[in-house]
Parts: sequence; structure tokens; C-alpha cells
Amino acid sequence: MLKKVLILSASAGAGHVRAAQAIEKAFRQSNPKAQVRNIDILEYTNTVFRKLYSNAYLKFVNKRPELFGWLYEHFDKPWHNEKQRTAFDKLNARPFIKMLEDYQPDIAVCTHFLPAELISWLKAKNKINTRQAIVVTDFDAHAFWLCRNYEHYFVALDETKVYLEQLGFDPAKITVSGIPIDPVFAEKKDKKKMRELLNLDPVAPAILISAGGFGVGPVEELTKAISNLKNKAQAVVICGRNNELKTRVEKLIKNLKAMLNLM
Repeated sequence: MLKKVLILSASAGAGHVRAAQAIEKAFRQSNPKAQVRNIDILEYTNTVFRKLYSNAYLKFVNKRPELFGWLYEHFDKPWHNEKQRTAFDKLNARPFIKMLEDYQPDIAVCTHFLPAELISWLKAKNKINTRQAIVVTDFDAHAFWLCRNYEHYFVALDETKVYLEQLGFDPAKITVSGIPIDPVFAEKKDKKKMRELLNLDPVAPAILISAGGFGVGPVEELTKAISNLKNKAQAVVICGRNNELKTRVEKLIKNLKAMLNLM
């Protein structure tokens, strides 16, 4: 029986956090007597590290996506610089390490690689006796996700499992589960009523453009591309918490409508 469940994410991109929230709901529904804690690891790091870690991601993706892509590929080398990276993260996450040593959860479920890496190191040093489940919240298992001390991996795709197996990971410890989503998405809803609620055309195909919780990516370019479709369609654009993007998209849609009326 799991008495103490610790779910760990990092608020660098909204996906890791949302996956953690989905897992938290599932644990609370399936094991209501357990003590379930959902923690953002960045709240247990020093101020400078926290700001750099969360802000750098958004700035790179929004301002320099090509540089972000290059860095992603450059650091995707299994086990390369593992000791140096762990040493750096340990230095900046001392409050997190202390919390783990004091709390000693029965299981830790990580939806981000930063806590997974630190837990793996603590297990190797016998400083905690915690089972670790690593939920890869990307379609690909980047080198940062690789840990030596764990109980189970949950991945999104069969290809990801094959890749981990090729690296020497035990197939019995890898489950292709998909990326966790809120249980509410499993609830059946009336399609007609939902379209009415969102003021959508009841018949035309609906295209969803999602920029994630932080509103990043080429959203305006995608919106422009959809406006050129020959067949009738409608788009729902999700800008997340990016109010600036929402304003720009609304202005773009207004201009596109004006252009179409002139044609």
C-alpha cells in the first residue's frame, strides 16, 4: 500500500505540470487514503536558478527557436556530461534534496527530467528508499531523461520504448502509456452542445491550433495558413496564458476577415 506519493514536475513549459496534475487526480481517485503531494521542483531551488530555468525556455522558443533546436540536438547524447550536469543541479536544488531525505516518499512519479535525475543520484547513494517512476512527457526520450536508478519508465510511443531498449534499458520496466491527460477528457460530451457552447459552426470541420499553456510557437503563421483553405472550415486558437499573443491573433483574424470581405 502506497502511503506517501510524491508527484514531481517543473514549471518550464506547461505540459510537465499538466501531466503531473492529471497523475495527481488519478492517484487521489484510485487511492483516496494515500497522502499525495504534487510539487514543482523549481520551488525548491535557489531564486536565480528558478528564474533562469523557467524563463530561458520561453525566451528561446519564442525568440530563437533555431538556437533552441540546435541546443536540443547538441545535448542529446546519452550519458554525455552526466556527472557535470548532476553536480550543477545538486548545487542549485539543495532544498529539494533535503525535502526528499526528510519526507522519504514510498514512490516518486516524475514528469520532468530534473527531479528524476536527482532522485536517481540519491538512490545510488542510498540516501532515500523511494521507488521512482519516470513519465516521459515528450514524444522523444532526450538524453536528459535517462536515469540509471529507477523502477519504471512510462513513454508516449512504441518508438520511444524501442530507443530505450537499444540503450540497454530493461523492456520489462518500460510501458507505452501515452502522455498523461486530465481524466475529464475521458468523459463523453454531446458534440452538438459543445459546438453551441463555443459558438462554433455546427457542421464545418474545426481545426485546433494550440500554443500550449505558455503560448509559444508559430501560431500566427498557422492561423494565416488556415485562412487560405479552399474548403469551409473554422479554427480554434489556444494562446494559453500569453495575453500578447492573444491580442496579436485577434488583430490578425480581424484583418483577415476584412481582406476576405473585400475579395
